[in-house]
Amino acid sequence: MKKRALTGFFTMGSLLVLSGILLISGCSEPAKTLDKGVKGPQIIVNPGTVRLGVAKLRATKFVFSGSGFEPGDSVFINLLNVPVNGKKADIAIASADVEEDGTFHAEVGTLTKVSDFLRAKIGSNEKMENIIIITGPPLPAGTYTTRAISMLSDRKAECALDVTGPSLIDRIKDWIGVMLGKIVKK
Repeated sequence: MKKRALTGFFTMGSLLVLSGILLISGCSEPAKTLDKGVKGPQIIVNPGTVRLGVAKLRATKFVFSGSGFEPGDSVFINLLNVPVNGKKADIAIASADVEEDGTFHAEVGTLTKVSDFLRAKIGSNEKMENIIIITGPPLPAGTYTTRAISMLSDRKAECALDVTGPSLIDRIKDWIGVMLGKIVKK
């Protein structure tokens, strides 16, 4: 009887610890806001840090916001000095139309997250569900400069985007994704 109670106690304790870890890992930094005092172009990104776990990155909504651009213009967001095949390159990761008040909001799409950040591919499994096919290492962790470039004028703005490797929880989620056939490693 004591052995059963002790096993139940450890099982319950393990579940509480795991729940606490999952809860804490979901916490994030406070959202950044545009500075109304800045008259020229500016850009921010929320969240300011993205993790390279496959499941985490795919579920993360990250959005670039800017102000100080010409109404009716278009803005392209580039990630600068990204290592690509042994060289540095700038890659386009988002775009948006500028609103009448000079602001924009550009969400990074799933295809960009998969191809440019994870450096993977999207495919289909036997059930015709979308899967992520890992073909190599992801974008190296680090702090990258992003630049918003106006299409019709010379206005530009920059901000930093921190890219980190996957956490332990991210690795567990990805392992489960592999077991379920949602992530394939080649």
